[in-house]
Amino acid sequence: MSDHILEMHSITKTFPGVKALQDVNLNVKRGEIHAICGENGAGKSTLMKVLSGVYPHGTYEGEIRFDGETVEFGSINDSEDKGVVIIHQELALVPYLSVAENIFLGNERSRRGLVDWNKANSEAAVLLARVGLDENPTTPIGQLGVGKQQLVEIAKALSKKVKLLILDEPTAALNDSDSEHLLNLLRHLKGQGITSIMISHKLNEIAEIADSTTIIRDGRTIETLDMVEDQVTQDRIIKGMVGRDLENRYPHHDPHIGEEVFRVEDWHVEHPTQPGRVVVDGASFSVRAGEIVGIAGLMGAGRTELAMSVFGRSYGRNISGKVFLHGKEIKTRSVSEAIDHGLAYATEDRKTYGLNLIEDIRRNVSAAALSKLSKGGWVNGNEEIKVAEEYRRSMNIKSPTVMALTGKLSGGNQQKVVLSKWIYTDPEVLILDEPTRGIDVGAKYEIYTIINKLADAGKAVVVISSELPELLGICDRIYTLAFGRITGVQERAVATPESLMELMTKEKESVR
Repeated sequence: MSDHILEMHSITKTFPGVKALQDVNLNVKRGEIHAICGENGAGKSTLMKVLSGVYPHGTYEGEIRFDGETVEFGSINDSEDKGVVIIHQELALVPYLSVAENIFLGNERSRRGLVDWNKANSEAAVLLARVGLDENPTTPIGQLGVGKQQLVEIAKALSKKVKLLILDEPTAALNDSDSEHLLNLLRHLKGQGITSIMISHKLNEIAEIADSTTIIRDGRTIETLDMVEDQVTQDRIIKGMVGRDLENRYPHHDPHIGEEVFRVEDWHVEHPTQPGRVVVDGASFSVRAGEIVGIAGLMGAGRTELAMSVFGRSYGRNISGKVFLHGKEIKTRSVSEAIDHGLAYATEDRKTYGLNLIEDIRRNVSAAALSKLSKGGWVNGNEEIKVAEEYRRSMNIKSPTVMALTGKLSGGNQQKVVLSKWIYTDPEVLILDEPTRGIDVGAKYEIYTIINKLADAGKAVVVISSELPELLGICDRIYTLAFGRITGVQERAVATPESLMELMTKEKESVR
């Protein structure tokens, strides 16, 4: 039996006008955790879609050998039958179905043509225990957090007798504790003989868990590193990804902070569907001109709920509190009213709420400020193209034209379109929710540079992030949230990961 469970030779995949993969080679040893790194658009996900049959045999060139034999997967069902299961970054779960129903969807446990619910629920319970998830199998998926949903996806994979588990950005939306649980689960599965391939931009996690790492750049294999023998560092991986040393992951910035621009006082929000459940409890914070303020908190602390409720009450019910702009109280009872007052909110979920993926760059950039381009109810199409083209160049959006579909762009370029849309509204206050989630180190650096330029232009910038090093690297002050309450605020000069985590894990009196 070969030491390699997977061998991919000379894989080339072409889309109209674009060669996404060119002569890519990938060898994965049996029973290892193999990481794949590369910038957004490098071809990582495309390669995994080729492997899993999402792109069927005949649509690409090259050979795939799995478990000692040449395979030609015509669909994802073919690859799953052989034990290859892929978990995409956008989880494929049905929120209104139960955990058990999702696990066995398309693979139902039945007797005499009818679903055997007792068998389905009991087998689901066994699988949930195997992944360390203590949930009732009858619980609707929509009631679980993203971290638990990831574990359900893995339980679903285990129900299919998985031999090779592929995870695309599995921890991108998870907090530190959920991420650590997932990584420990991968180690546990490795002990059971299951091989894993993990695509991730979190280089610290790769350094911690991977046995081997393959780097892909511009659709080509650059190298495969033995993480132990080669004594691989994060800087070494970055150099392979971007083709150069990245001396500092956070651009140097000298802030020029002015007077207070934005202040929220005693903000209170209840859950939209669970009356009486408080998700933001008396939160107060402020931002000054030219200042970058961070908001840190664990999953469920209320960071996004705070931001969305302030921005036009787009989340929650029974909202109370006060919002001030330049010392004067303003009302933000709707998104349009918030925009009119100079507020902008870039959502953490750019694919669902931030962009229209089936529309082009031009329409996405202009979407939040069409009034600037219209007269008498008609949009000036030529001016719209001109504006979008200016942002395509200034934001370095990698697309030959603003008429390209936004859904075809890489994650980093999609994020630049989101920022372009809100910058075009000429806001005074920008709230950026997880602005670098799911994008590579090179694109992150560009986003940080854009954020610094916004601050230098006198904007008041709020950054919500799950990554403490990111907040410490770019913010001037950092507020911490726990259980819906502001538990502290620290200047960048004195803040540390340990001091922030202490505040993020205990409930204290609100800081005004």
